[in-house]
Amino acid sequence: MKLTNKFLIGCAIVLVSATNIFAQDVSIKLGENEIGVNQYFTVTIQVENDRLKQYSDFPNIEGFIKRGTSSSTTTNYVNGRMSSTQSLTQNYQASDKGTFLLEPFFMTINGKEIKSEGTQIVVGEAVQRQARQSPFGRDPFEDMFGSRSEPEEFVDIKADAFVALSLDKDEVYVGEGFTATLAFYVAESNRAEMRFYDLANQITEIVKTVKPGNCWEENFSIDQISGDPVTIANRKYTRYKIYQTAYYPLTLQDIQFPSIGLKMIKYKVAKNPSFFGRNRQEDYQTFYSKEKSVKVKQLPPHPLRDQVAVGNYQLDEKLSTQSLATGQSFNYSFNIMGEGNISAIEAPNPNGGDEFDFYAPNVTQQVNRAGGKVKGVKSYDFYGIPSEPGEYKLSDFFSWVFFNPTTDSYDTLKSKYTLNVTGESRKNLSIASNDLGDFYDEISRADNDLKALDGNDWVTILVNIFIVLTLGFTTYLLFKKTA
Repeated sequence: MKLTNKFLIGCAIVLVSATNIFAQDVSIKLGENEIGVNQYFTVTIQVENDRLKQYSDFPNIEGFIKRGTSSSTTTNYVNGRMSSTQSLTQNYQASDKGTFLLEPFFMTINGKEIKSEGTQIVVGEAVQRQARQSPFGRDPFEDMFGSRSEPEEFVDIKADAFVALSLDKDEVYVGEGFTATLAFYVAESNRAEMRFYDLANQITEIVKTVKPGNCWEENFSIDQISGDPVTIANRKYTRYKIYQTAYYPLTLQDIQFPSIGLKMIKYKVAKNPSFFGRNRQEDYQTFYSKEKSVKVKQLPPHPLRDQVAVGNYQLDEKLSTQSLATGQSFNYSFNIMGEGNISAIEAPNPNGGDEFDFYAPNVTQQVNRAGGKVKGVKSYDFYGIPSEPGEYKLSDFFSWVFFNPTTDSYDTLKSKYTLNVTGESRKNLSIASNDLGDFYDEISRADNDLKALDGNDWVTILVNIFIVLTLGFTTYLLFKKTA
């Protein structure tokens, strides 16, 4: 009977508390103001039907030391209506016995400024915790709802997890790409509860720390972090990729990656968990990766060693027609596709000589970053006009040299097309179109020296002027007579 009465009383307390919660939105609650020196004074901020998104600092109390925070979330159903409450409690430990004053203070909670009137806190002798007894031994009501005479004691559980920077290569040639992946690994046997903390800002700082100054970067842009199962040394883990990118060294300088820290929220758990008590406490732990390095090698000797691209490439080409007459135009696409630094690929430079006129190509590129690899295609669309009839292998005009790190050798992409050109030669026509005649030939032979006008020249000028004036006067008389 006693057990039933206690349970009903407890339920009544819960219902009364729920009724008070429904009447609040954002609030500040102060704990008991008469405590023992071995007990905590508490300040709790509480938000109803919303998340606790932002809050200002808890007040400092003279004579007390802040001793960590704890959080809780409750959900209630009353008369068919659901209400949720999230709270955060700051614990204060008195440095000595005595009477202390908590002045009125303000806190900003989720953008709202809330005032507390403060209180007077009396700290007395240490309080001994006494277990309430029932006819059945330990009070089951206390086991279910937890004792409120002392603050919860939380213990730390070791995390079976680590952060690592993985490199798919530890030695590369200049210009050869390698992929770096920063990930957080959680063992299947892990018992510690964790979650990511302020990841966007952490990644920004990580990129600044990791990125080498002598490399071209192709970022894989991880927008959503999700776990995938992996096995390491016969142990099962869940891997969470945080940052992944491909680097292409531009110089012979070796690349060094420092140790990288990843801060995680890690929860401590209550030593004596209860049904309605706070069973976990938010804490932080920073995990660090090991230092890594990549050796950069020089390419083998070759006349174009300092100019060639590095990667595994193939040629995809298209020709608008294989037969045409001199003076007609054709289109030719030279498409370089494969794995490597697509953005750094330079265009082939055809020399048409007297046989062809080639114009600067239109350039397009497509880069795909997936599966830890960077692949794509870079297209060069050329426009050409033949000037001489004949049969031409386009490989004599279009070729592109690169270094393949898979085979450790240089390779050349060449066209397989042959172009048949008919018609008359346009070479002489081109010369004729540029011949400007005898007049311009005389200019090249003319004397550029300035000469002064002599006396005979002045007489000639005066006679010409007289003739012009006479003609003008005669014309005037004729028009006047006609009128």
